[in-house]
Amino acid sequence: MPVLLAAVVTGSAASPASSAPAGDGHVEHAHEHPLIRAAVSRPKQPAAPKLPVVNGPVMAATATTSSHHVNASSKVALRVLVLASSATDFGLPTWKSTLDRIGQPYDVILAKNTTLQAGHLVNNDGTAKYNAVLLTDNALSSEGTSAFDSAEWSVLWSYERTYGIRQVSLYTSYGTYPEDYCLRAGTEGPITTPAQLALTQPGSQFFDYLKASARIPVSQSYVYRSRVQSGCQATPLLTVGSDVYAVTSTAPDGRERAALTFSSGEYQLHTDLLGYGLLRWAARGVLIGEQRHYLNLDIDDWFNHTAHLYPDGRLETNPGFRLSGPEASATHAQQNSLRDRYPLADEFNLNIPYNGGGLISNAPSRCSAMNTPDPLSSFSRCEGNNFRWINHTLEHPALDFTTYAENVAEIRDNLAVGRDAGFVVPGDNLKTPAYSGLGVYSTTPDGPLKDFGLTGSNPHLLKAAKDLGVKVLHGNMSFEGHQPPCFNCAITHPLEPAVSVVPDWPVNIGYQVTTPAEETYLYNSLYGPNGQFPTHPRDLTYPEILALEAEVGLEHVLSGSVYVHTFHQGNAHHYAPGKSLAFDWAEEVVRQYSSYYNVPLKGPDWTWVANYAKARSAHHNEIKAGPDVVWDKVTNIVTVSADTTGSLFITGAGGLLVPSERYGTDLITQLGVRPGLGQTLLAQPR
Repeated sequence: MPVLLAAVVTGSAASPASSAPAGDGHVEHAHEHPLIRAAVSRPKQPAAPKLPVVNGPVMAATATTSSHHVNASSKVALRVLVLASSATDFGLPTWKSTLDRIGQPYDVILAKNTTLQAGHLVNNDGTAKYNAVLLTDNALSSEGTSAFDSAEWSVLWSYERTYGIRQVSLYTSYGTYPEDYCLRAGTEGPITTPAQLALTQPGSQFFDYLKASARIPVSQSYVYRSRVQSGCQATPLLTVGSDVYAVTSTAPDGRERAALTFSSGEYQLHTDLLGYGLLRWAARGVLIGEQRHYLNLDIDDWFNHTAHLYPDGRLETNPGFRLSGPEASATHAQQNSLRDRYPLADEFNLNIPYNGGGLISNAPSRCSAMNTPDPLSSFSRCEGNNFRWINHTLEHPALDFTTYAENVAEIRDNLAVGRDAGFVVPGDNLKTPAYSGLGVYSTTPDGPLKDFGLTGSNPHLLKAAKDLGVKVLHGNMSFEGHQPPCFNCAITHPLEPAVSVVPDWPVNIGYQVTTPAEETYLYNSLYGPNGQFPTHPRDLTYPEILALEAEVGLEHVLSGSVYVHTFHQGNAHHYAPGKSLAFDWAEEVVRQYSSYYNVPLKGPDWTWVANYAKARSAHHNEIKAGPDVVWDKVTNIVTVSADTTGSLFITGAGGLLVPSERYGTDLITQLGVRPGLGQTLLAQPR
């Protein structure tokens, strides 16, 4: 799976901002956190091509006279056809990334390389191969002239007409060639100042997961600002004033089409907001795969001391920084406040990967600093049921070369300490210190990290984890060896198949910072013009840094990524009443999400996340194996006949005996499948 935002990782002792003694744990057991860098912004899109504006429609052959007429049937496979001019078509990566995230199987036909014939579209038994047709642009002309001739367009339109297949054009110019979308010339050109697109009333129904009041920001795009021809069967979906940016329209032969009049790249915010809705409409709401939105935060190293970086560059490691007891209660209050102020985030609940070596066992469970040997231990026990606790090892050592006995003690004893304190801690989940033991380590003291892949993992760690019942280890998306081959998937560990790896997302809010001033110093020491990794032309302010970090986090959320974002205990410090770095980030992500969406942000626990990631892996294996899932559009029965044992996600169909979830107006079903077991669901088309 191509990872759009995972950054390269490196370790260095070259500067205070990145060097160690980053002692994260009791000082005598200090283990340096490596420098793990996240993306600093969304990738920039290359310039979109200008489409030729051509008039003079190609008339579709009628169903009764076309030599390409297909043998009509009511059955269609839940598979999507993507039509692009060539492998370098600007819109091809956009459609592919959108479909891959959802988990929708698809085929790509490159029009310049293929003469389209009815046999490409229909199986021998008359079943239609595709439930939706997705064009990169309306004439497949992004490279100059249309890649289809009139006969090929007639084949496509005959297929769509016969089977009732909808068509979406991702990028559409006004003009009537090869067919008329009812769009007439307005103005055109690159968008230099971001356009804020409004949803019309039909548009808010089309994209019903978005707020009717949402404004869709479009930038780095080429646009054909259009008018709708009077008396033509077209309905605007997105507008800016009197300019039309998206329509649905009905062709004279009854075919249904949707079109955007601006370019959409794979990395752009408006693609995240609109892509799923375009597919869902084209597929009439019945599709393979699903999209939901998640926000989950880990606050690592609870009970430990962490190296503390000051705004002047001083790095304190003895003892470093450790949360106070009242800050545990204040963090719970922040969690409640976020839920109250943003109802879409009412599932939000922090995960706390803890190091029990710093928990004082005789500290009583009370939310008071009075009469306790350790307020943090007391407050944490008092607030224990308000967080979700994760085994992060007892003393936070590096596990790259530890023995079996050492690994057993770190995992087993930390679990026992947490449970003795009254925490609910899953035994099947382990987050190793700084993701150590999983094949990424330095071969020299203070040297750069090297990714040896999961086959470079510590076998003693894997055996200890397996023997103690651990089924999931946390990885990191910054490490290439931890990146799953498919979106939202898990990796079955190559050295120990009983254990899976599910990665986290890193952030550029350092483990060693606790205040905006500290984060600003650290960030600019890395990414400023004189930083270790020069990225920006000037040093940024904290609000600017927060905006960039939230932008990256929001992209993960909008993509449907289930992976958890990693913060550290210092980031939960209350540098002002009700304010911490972790919640500054979380609130900005939630605020922006809530300005666009009316479907909730899910916040499942780590066991659910791990099981879901495994199910997504099974889903992708299933759709690669085939055969296609078939929908009879007359009876509305969806038939599933699997070739492998696993799991399949289907949107828009369900049954009495299968688990389903309503997410907004979508019905999402997770279906267990196995060879020889034919299953049926009832479709709920839109």
